[in-house]
Amino acid sequence: MNIFKAMAQQGHEQVIFNFDRRTGLRAIIAIHDTTLGPALGGCRLFPYGSEDAAIEDVLRLSEGMTYKAAAAGIDFGGGQAVILEDPVNRSTSEALRAFGRFVETLQGRYITGEDVGINESDLVQVAKETHHVIGLPKAYGGSGDTGDMTAQGVLTAIRASLEYRFGSPSLTGRRLAIQGLGKVGYQLARRAMAEGAHVIAADINPHVVGKASAELNIEPADPWTILETPCDVLAPCALGNVVNRGSIDRLACHIIAGSANNQLEDMEMGRALRERNILYAPDFIVNAGGLIQGAAELQGYSQERAKRQIEDISPLLSEVFRRSDESGLSTVEVAMAIVEERIDMLHAIRRIFTRPS
Repeated sequence: MNIFKAMAQQGHEQVIFNFDRRTGLRAIIAIHDTTLGPALGGCRLFPYGSEDAAIEDVLRLSEGMTYKAAAAGIDFGGGQAVILEDPVNRSTSEALRAFGRFVETLQGRYITGEDVGINESDLVQVAKETHHVIGLPKAYGGSGDTGDMTAQGVLTAIRASLEYRFGSPSLTGRRLAIQGLGKVGYQLARRAMAEGAHVIAADINPHVVGKASAELNIEPADPWTILETPCDVLAPCALGNVVNRGSIDRLACHIIAGSANNQLEDMEMGRALRERNILYAPDFIVNAGGLIQGAAELQGYSQERAKRQIEDISPLLSEVFRRSDESGLSTVEVAMAIVEERIDMLHAIRRIFTRPS
């Protein structure tokens, strides 16, 4: 991979490669754009097949965080970290502390948090070496798990999408297919069931599906065919790249609104969804609840303030859908244009973030 070419194409400011000899930690931190403020984004621990795959992921995820923060009206930039390791063979506390030391060397230019493969207990280890971390357990002064607030944001987005497509935000009787029953997908299922939705859900972990079936009375589905399930709303809540050239013709939904990052293979998929009359709620708007919670934590956490900000997802999506129909552009193209307008406006009055004052 030509890293500088990739950075130039996506607009990245900085990519840092970190290696700790004693623990064997291999981590990459990408800072996309700090026009709005310091880069904020999670740390993902994942069994990447190659270093190029890890670089590609960290670049895409950090870019997505820039759009997510700008769309949510939060004064933070986009960043992301990835640790090249197998989640089955958990990273040691020493390796996590080494990662915290690498974060600390950036002096606040990057603030880390939870992502796939990293939990609150892991963040406690990271926080022993740096203050630039969000999402710590409440017992350690943080705001706790972001899954519930992220799920609330997804539910808000689903209501807005239903209202735009069908004229009513009600979930009663609506078929909701959830791909992934992790911390967000499970909470989304619980909330949607409480509002009268018929929830079909799948996960590669059969134990989680069994638990959801017993506790929530969801309809279990095959994780390999969930995308083909006829439904009103498809909610991708696992890994990204769900809508691709191999899957788009198999989709049987009216709306896509979920918490997974980078759901589209590329921009062409957004246009293809529009051609198929599938209403796509851009992921970086839909899944902003966790980021909103984390940003609120840095500003003196108030759950009520965070919840009010999450409700702003609804009017923003309505504007995106309306402008998409008026212009003929895909919803993701419109959403990115709105975000870039805000960033471009602030470019004229702000320098890049260097360190806290």
